[in-house]
Amino acid sequence: MADAGASMTLATISLIGFALLAGFYLTTLNALWTLISVTVTAVLVSQLLRKLRRRDALTERRVCVLVLGDIGRSPRMQYHALSLSKHGYSVTFVGFPDENPSVCLFPVGPRVVSYVTKVILQSLQLLLVLLKTDVQSHILMQNPPGLPSIVVTWLVCGLRGSRFIIDWHNYGYTIMALSHGPDHPIVRLAQWYEQLFGRLSSHNLCVTNAMKEDLQNNWNIRATTLYDKPPAIFKETSVDLKHQLFMRLAKTIPQFRFCGERPGDETERTAFSCRDPSDFSVTLTSGRPALLISSTSWTDYEGFVEAGASLPSLVCVITGKGPQKDHYRKLIDTLRFAHVKICTPWLEAEDYPVLLGSADLGVCLHKSSSGLDLPMKVVDMFGCCLPVCAIHFYCLHELVKHEENGLIFKDSEELSGQLKSLLWDFPDCEDEGKLGQFRRNLRASGGQRWDQNWDQNVLPLLTAP
Repeated sequence: MADAGASMTLATISLIGFALLAGFYLTTLNALWTLISVTVTAVLVSQLLRKLRRRDALTERRVCVLVLGDIGRSPRMQYHALSLSKHGYSVTFVGFPDENPSVCLFPVGPRVVSYVTKVILQSLQLLLVLLKTDVQSHILMQNPPGLPSIVVTWLVCGLRGSRFIIDWHNYGYTIMALSHGPDHPIVRLAQWYEQLFGRLSSHNLCVTNAMKEDLQNNWNIRATTLYDKPPAIFKETSVDLKHQLFMRLAKTIPQFRFCGERPGDETERTAFSCRDPSDFSVTLTSGRPALLISSTSWTDYEGFVEAGASLPSLVCVITGKGPQKDHYRKLIDTLRFAHVKICTPWLEAEDYPVLLGSADLGVCLHKSSSGLDLPMKVVDMFGCCLPVCAIHFYCLHELVKHEENGLIFKDSEELSGQLKSLLWDFPDCEDEGKLGQFRRNLRASGGQRWDQNWDQNVLPLLTAP
């Protein structure tokens, strides 16, 4: 139905274009042909608008969730789609299935030409995709990336009578400034574009109160703060589930394997846990290493242990993917630490929250390009009651409370000192020191989960007249 409607729409647009061209040529002949051309064009335009805005009984229950990027790397938009579905909305999820959008570029010529070509082709591609869908009551779009999706989405919403919601995760121009510099013409153009067309949305969501204030004060855009909250799958992991995960990872990752297994010993062991064959009970071993989730330099920590500090060995797990993963994996392979082991496992989606719930400490190196968004990885960690050490930037205090649910550091030296203080005498003092206190504070604070947060802040926007 939608494809047929889109074909008719494209045919009508073609006829309008033909009528305009014919009118331009025929107006040089006489006034009669001018009148005929204007009349035909007006009729075709009215038919097009009527076709584009054709609504049915289900229109108000249809919402399009739009990401002009990799859907798999947009968990917040995935959560939007799930929440909409739970409330009975029919969701159309538009985005790319991976990091490399299938938009052809010309490999020759200046970079600006390739960039302009990409924007034009993506605009046409997105326009056709949105026109192929049934009429939606709302289009909920992630920004960034907003070029060219903001203007294309605004145009489609205007043509079809849909309401336009932008979810501001960050500013696209600040991300571009990291590689081009803040004064580059293309960065300034991107800033002007976001500021101008961002005002045209019906509603706006944003990830922090700091961003809400910035949008209002500098761009005159009113937004509702929707903090990232962990879904219910992020929670503390039971000892038995920890052991099951460790056993699976030990099959392919040496850092999770138990060393020193004795012949005839039927005890099921990993580097962190063991299962007693007599009663199948699982315990965490007393001399286990500390399990950290993140990526950083561990040279200073190695020095502390070599100097005789009462610190455990570390197993550092670096999760996620990215274009530089292979580069850093090669660097990691050159390191020769005796007390710090680093691995970069590929995790199934269902194993990631279990791993977070099994870890002892998280380290976050996220630095916002705008200083106005928050690291979603820390949100997930807190959902699992996992304390963190996070690098400082403006507005991080909206999530990480220093000396309450974690620690904030400004450089590698400060981080090294924090690791030393948190992991001293681990695991014997795991529940007594700061690490245990932070975990207890996270358990006590509880906090909203995504579903309650979404119902409170987003659902009213969808049901408002």
